[in-house]
Amino acid sequence: MSSQLKPTLGTFHLWGIAVGLVISGEYFGWSYGWGVAGTLGFLITTLIIATMYTCFIFSFTELTTAIPHAGGPFAYSRKAFGETGGFLAGIATLIEFVFAPPAIAMAIGAYLNVQFPDINPKLIALGAYVVFMGLNIVGVRIAATFELIVTILAVIELLVFVGVVQPGFSFSNFVLNGWAGSNQFSGAAMSGIFAAIPFAIWFFLAIEGAAMAAEEAKDPKKTIPRAYITGILTLVSLALLVMVFAGGVGDWRTIANINDPLPQAMKMVVGNNSSWMHMLVWIGLFGLVASFHGIILGYSRQIFALGRAGFLPQSLAKLSRFQTPHRAILAGGVVGVMAIFSDSFINIQGMSLTAAIVTMSCFGALLMYIMSMLSLFKLRRSAPDLPRSFMAPGYPIIPGIALTIASLCFVAMFYFNPMIGAIFIGFIVVGYIYFLMTKAQRDSSEESQQLLKTTIE
Repeated sequence: MSSQLKPTLGTFHLWGIAVGLVISGEYFGWSYGWGVAGTLGFLITTLIIATMYTCFIFSFTELTTAIPHAGGPFAYSRKAFGETGGFLAGIATLIEFVFAPPAIAMAIGAYLNVQFPDINPKLIALGAYVVFMGLNIVGVRIAATFELIVTILAVIELLVFVGVVQPGFSFSNFVLNGWAGSNQFSGAAMSGIFAAIPFAIWFFLAIEGAAMAAEEAKDPKKTIPRAYITGILTLVSLALLVMVFAGGVGDWRTIANINDPLPQAMKMVVGNNSSWMHMLVWIGLFGLVASFHGIILGYSRQIFALGRAGFLPQSLAKLSRFQTPHRAILAGGVVGVMAIFSDSFINIQGMSLTAAIVTMSCFGALLMYIMSMLSLFKLRRSAPDLPRSFMAPGYPIIPGIALTIASLCFVAMFYFNPMIGAIFIGFIVVGYIYFLMTKAQRDSSEESQQLLKTTIE
């Protein structure tokens, strides 16, 4: 059976994937940053992270268009640094994309629990996995069209949220106790700015996943840059709007550290029984669904690419009769479901399970960003003839900014999250042992023999 994905996606589909992968971050997860940094501290963190992502996307697009491969960062780092480089980027991306969906699935459960308090949110999360893994298996064009529709609805809903709460907005509410629970900047406020890094990353986490649909894109050298650039501008604008307006409608401390900050913020303005409130809960689910569904698409392509290259069992690279990597979709789902039901016996650093999973996913993302920017610099020197239809603007300054901020954030994450960082390193070590033991498996794969010496047109 063929292991080659079919190009069926245009610019609008890719924009839907790029924004849809991320947009749940505007609905939940970020408010944990208020809990450690306050509104003003977290605003600074968010601006720093938004700068990193903007510089990163403008640089990453050069790699994506030059090497349109389902493995995304894995393929770029492998071409730049060989097998070990490919392994590091591949496992980092895998950790990012496999750990993000259970956090989103639990948020879906929390949103629906507002309407159906008698249903266990974990069962709702499990049902979400079953439904959207099935949709991804049926076909990428169907999946991408669905992703586009729910992403558009999710964007509209965020704008509606801003419009509905605007009458109750006061900037004085937003700034009150805005420095880590205090009205004055202090050492604790500075510490909170760094501690909030993973929750600011959550605003933008996984936008790079659209690169994993590159093999399925029509004319990727043109469609991917358009999708990425419009996507990051969309997301930065929405993140700032949502955060500022949610924090200015009342006492923001009551909606920090929860999984459904937008419905709770809206309650402060329109009350519990308003039709606007019910609309936000139901339509707001589209944002969560868009990201959940999109990241399933992303992790499945990463698992598929690693299996096809022999870095994971090659059986994971088999395609279904719908030409989708069904085994990869199911494999990532098993890990996600296990994470959802693990909170009864896992307590990490006193965090909620959602916050811990978000942090773990961010560790993977930052390592992948570092490897991608290093690959960009390396390939500019080692592969100057690589076809580059899009060149990173402001090179080397723009990619240098992305690399510097990502590296500083990676170090800060370890300082503020030592236990999760240790678990992350444990995953890397276990993966590296597997990598060392499976050289023959990689050597026997057709792609392993061709990828490093073939320029993908």
